[in-house]
Amino acid sequence: MKLGVIGCGNMGKALVGGILEAGLCSPGEVFVYDAYPEASQSMAAELGVEVVDSSSAVVDASEVILLCVKPQVFGEMMSELGEATDRLLISIAAGVQIDAIEAGTGNRHRIIRVMPNTPSLVGRGASGYALGTNATEEDAKITASLLEAVGFACRVEENDLDAVTALSGSGPAYVFLLIESLIAGGIEQGLSPEISQQLAAHTVAGAAELLLAGEDSPGELRERVTSPNGTTFAALESFRADNFEGIVKRAVKAATDRSRELGSS
Repeated sequence: MKLGVIGCGNMGKALVGGILEAGLCSPGEVFVYDAYPEASQSMAAELGVEVVDSSSAVVDASEVILLCVKPQVFGEMMSELGEATDRLLISIAAGVQIDAIEAGTGNRHRIIRVMPNTPSLVGRGASGYALGTNATEEDAKITASLLEAVGFACRVEENDLDAVTALSGSGPAYVFLLIESLIAGGIEQGLSPEISQQLAAHTVAGAAELLLAGEDSPGELRERVTSPNGTTFAALESFRADNFEGIVKRAVKAATDRSRELGSS
């Protein structure tokens, strides 16, 4: 598979790194371009990929193209794709809807829209993807294999991508806020900042791994940690008193609503 990448920022680099490590392409089969030459040269130096001099050159050289540019320059990028037809274009631009991409590219290509997240940078991403009008089941398989090179991927309908954005796209920020709060709580109870951060980060990572490793639900795992009238029970009662679950659900709804607003603007 000849893979093209337009936009060589952190997410583009993470995706290409994972794809190469998984053996889905060789470096010589990956063609990259960025409006800032330093970015494409950096990716080439680090990963050994081929740099070309325009977006249209990427499309001409490739069968599958990752569109990794920012939403505010996406329209300009689409006008620079050239006259090639029938490529698979995989967009990670937040808020840019499939019908806009199809129209902007003259309906000459197959489109898949993806919402990745930043843990893709360390191979632990969680991505949702949706198929455009002309995308095929084979296109879906290709997209899944590329995304799974940097973590977990699931197929959804496009109207669900706003919720995916709110849950997994924005979700790392919620987890970082939780970790920050755990660190602060540990410090208030006498732990050093360094020890608090290590304990908090490893606790969150370990709890997620425990959930992923088995078939038990989060509720079942929570109950196993909670002894009647014990320390965990006291902490959970404090959470319940402040309606922790409601706070989180309202946050996810707020992010979903904002994603819908941005997509319709």
